Amino acid sequence: MDGDRKNKILILGASGFIGNAIYKELCAYYDTYGTYCFNEKEFKGNGQFFKYDVEQTDIYELLDRIKPDYIISAIRGNFAAQVLAHQHIVEFISTYNCKLLYLSSANVFDAYSKYPSYELDKTLSLSIYGRLKIKIENMLLRLPKSKAIIVRLPMVFGNNSPRIKEIKTLLNAKEPIEVFPNLIFNVTHIEKLTQQIHYIINQNKTGIFHLGSNDLVHHEDFVKDIIKKIGLYNPIYKRVYTSNEDRYLAVLPKSNKLPKHLRTTYQDTIDHHIFG
Repeated sequence: MDGDRKNKILILGASGFIGNAIYKELCAYYDTYGTYCFNEKEFKGNGQFFKYDVEQTDIYELLDRIKPDYIISAIRGNFAAQVLAHQHIVEFISTYNCKLLYLSSANVFDAYSKYPSYELDKTLSLSIYGRLKIKIENMLLRLPKSKAIIVRLPMVFGNNSPRIKEIKTLLNAKEPIEVFPNLIFNVTHIEKLTQQIHYIINQNKTGIFHLGSNDLVHHEDFVKDIIKKIGLYNPIYKRVYTSNEDRYLAVLPKSNKLPKHLRTTYQDTIDHHIFG
C-alpha cells in the first residue's frame, strides 16, 4: 500500500541523477534508504544514506544490515564489479522476502536497428554496455517472476540531467554539439520516470516495463528543439552518421502499458522539463 512506511526500500546509486530523483519521489511514502559513493559531504550526515563502493564493498553485508523489502538498482561503475554485486543481490533475494527493480537500458537492443523494441523482444547488443545490461537482466529472469522488475529506459532528460548540462556547457563554450541525423529514438523525463516507478511499486507490479515516450523522434530534431527551448544561441552541430539508413534505438510498451496519466511524449520533455 502507498504510504505504508513498513515497506523498506533501498536505492543503490541514490546519489546519481536518476537514483536521487527516485529517492526524493519515494522517501515521503516509504522507509527509504540510499547509497552514495561520492559527494560525501552531502550524504554522510543523512542517516538514511550508506556509503557503498561497488568495487570495494560487499553488497551482501549492506543488504543484511538494512533487510529491505525492495531494492532499486541504479548503480554505475566498473562492469565486472556490477555483475558480482548483482549476483550477490540475487542470492539475497532468493533467501529473503525481497524484490529487485533493475534499471536497464534501450541498449539491450542496440544490435537491432530496423524497428523499435518491445518488452518481450529478444535482447541482442553490439555494445559492451548493452551486453552488461543483458547479463544482469538474465540473472533476474531466472528469479521467480514475483521477485523481479526490469525497467528499460531510453535517454532520460530533465533540467539538471547530465545530458542537458552538457548541451548548455557546449553552447556557452561555442563548441560543436553532436547530433545523429539517422537515429530514431524515444526519450523520457525524470519527473515522469519517478512517478512511473512509484506506481510500479505501489501497485506491486512485476515483469518488464519500457518507460519511454509513446512516440519517436529523430535525434537531430530533438536536440535542435531542446536548444530552441534553452535560449537564443547559434549552435554548431557535428553530424555523426553511424549508418547509411535510419536506425532505431527505442523501447516502446506493448504488453505492459501503464495508465494514460503516466504516459508521456517527447514533446512533453521539451515543453515542460527543459529550462534556459
